Amino acid sequence: MAKKPRLPESLNICLTSHRFPILSRATDLGFLWPIARGLAREGHKVTVLAASSPLKKPEVFRDGVRAYFLHEGEKNLSHMNFQMAVRQRFSQLHKEEPFHIVHSIDKSAFRIATRKEDLKVAVAYDVEATQMSQLFAIRAMKQDTLGSMLTTALAVSYKFLTTYYGGDRRLLSTADGIFVTNPEQRIILERYYLYPDFHTYTVPYGIELGDLSPKEKSLELRKKLGIPENAHIAATITDMTEVQEVLPLLRAFEKVAIKKPNSYLLLVGNGPKFKKIEYEVLNLALGNRVIMPGAVPANELEDYILLGDVFVNMSSRTTGFEPSTLEAMAQKKVVLGSEVSPIANIIEDGRDGFLLRPADVDSMSNLLVEIFSGTLPADEIGDRARQKVVDLFDTSKMVQATLDAYRKILINSGAYKKQ
Repeated sequence: MAKKPRLPESLNICLTSHRFPILSRATDLGFLWPIARGLAREGHKVTVLAASSPLKKPEVFRDGVRAYFLHEGEKNLSHMNFQMAVRQRFSQLHKEEPFHIVHSIDKSAFRIATRKEDLKVAVAYDVEATQMSQLFAIRAMKQDTLGSMLTTALAVSYKFLTTYYGGDRRLLSTADGIFVTNPEQRIILERYYLYPDFHTYTVPYGIELGDLSPKEKSLELRKKLGIPENAHIAATITDMTEVQEVLPLLRAFEKVAIKKPNSYLLLVGNGPKFKKIEYEVLNLALGNRVIMPGAVPANELEDYILLGDVFVNMSSRTTGFEPSTLEAMAQKKVVLGSEVSPIANIIEDGRDGFLLRPADVDSMSNLLVEIFSGTLPADEIGDRARQKVVDLFDTSKMVQATLDAYRKILINSGAYKKQ
């Protein structure tokens, strides 16, 4: 029987994700680039396989990380299903220099994982590769009525069964490890998805925190949007794929606008339901009080966040931390988050932000009125929010935690000698 080799000091790591932003901080996957770059700085070889790049280049080498954008280059890959394209490019690179581990942020490495024994490579997924976020989204709609609770419980059970047996079970069976961002996801994986806890790794991905010095609000942007200088502003960012996710906030703001006539809601983003959301705004007679600038370049998002006195993120569809929310906390904004989203593991309700049920219109409107009225210590809450983000989302800690997890995954896979 051949002896197992020792785990090498320097790993050859492949990261796969349909989207992989290099230039952006305030995006859904803004945490990926700092981790990739940090791993490269630690002396590991890091290769990224993604679909497309804002730079429109098929290959980018930057800060020690080589990124291939498969839908930007070769014709045979650009017209191929992304999972197939990932497997094909991976196979080419793997022959040249074998990878030790593949870390798939979504389902993109699934076809590699089904052949991992032949390829002699370990495969780990982020929890985002599963459909767990859909369960969080359904739970967010629960209200304090018996009917709503029963309906929500049935909907969650149905969604779990359809997603688990419709794909998640097979995906998890190919995983050597799963990355989660908070304890609740870990518990759900073990109890409901029956995934072994010792194969689950908690890494609180966040954002790359660079210059955290408080920045000034852009008077030019305020003027461009037509917002009076002394107005109160609540800002939110949405992908506009779910009307029901935005509607409670609009209804809450309708009540706020009556009590605080000098208040505005900044609804940033674009998506398939933009027109329907715009219709709801007009239907609630909020036309001139809700500003919808549409899609905003990622490098300008921070200016919109800074403009608000309050940042609202009631989305429960994500299973990771929203970089835009963490940006707002880092800039001392009062943040209103969903109590059934992962941000609930960061915000301590009433101390460094507020947690609400997304469907609780009355509580949301009352809280916004209190903040705009100055009856809550917004400055103190903002200071504590910033400190929380600085303490928790240290890039070097995230990189080290990810690296430690990789080593444990490789040893637990049985390919290497226990250290």
